[in-house]
Amino acid sequence: MYTRVLLKLSGGALGTKDELISGEMLCGVAGQLMALQAMGVKVGVVLGGGNILRGRAAKTMQRNRADQLGMLATVINALALQDTLLNMRAGCTVLSAVEMPRFCDTYTYRGLEAALEADKIVIFAAGTGHPFFSTDTTAALRAAQMGAEIMLLAKNIDGVYSADPKLDPNAIRYDTLTPEQVLSERLRATDLTAITLCDERNIPILVFGLNEKDGILRAVKGERVGTLIKR
Repeated sequence: MYTRVLLKLSGGALGTKDELISGEMLCGVAGQLMALQAMGVKVGVVLGGGNILRGRAAKTMQRNRADQLGMLATVINALALQDTLLNMRAGCTVLSAVEMPRFCDTYTYRGLEAALEADKIVIFAAGTGHPFFSTDTTAALRAAQMGAEIMLLAKNIDGVYSADPKLDPNAIRYDTLTPEQVLSERLRATDLTAITLCDERNIPILVFGLNEKDGILRAVKGERVGTLIKR
């Protein structure tokens, strides 16, 4: 079982056809995070913003501004998860890479360590605070900063495939991959920067489906879920 983990939640996996943010999905995630907290696991969480707005998908505006909007979308998701956790009486805090003291605390390394030592679930918001970096890269950076033993990528697909399984019925799901395989075969697991940073810091990446029953708990316990990327 892992004792210090970084969980990246896809923004798209937090919503449904009818809701940008699903209360049911948030409660399910929060329940698993609380279970990890009770087990003594130190948890950091990075949320994407794709359910609201994906910065790099905004074709009609300048990229810097589009990415800033994407960062704000992650703040909305972070505050929603925090609210769910607080309503369930879980200790948690939001640390934002962009200063917004009326909404949450600003990220510092000391603040991160203090929150983890106080056994709080730490939710990271606003990406890295800079444009041109994905939330997967943010997750890799925060995983390195908090000394995570693994980075968990919870997406709306249950692993890494040889092709898009929605388009190719013959697509094969991988159980394990090396960083070199992901890069050489151009597999859609995560981005180059995130892969490279985790590889340099010797942090394995586990890609799995958020909709899998107790998927987060099972992943932290080391059970077989999704696709594991490591040397």
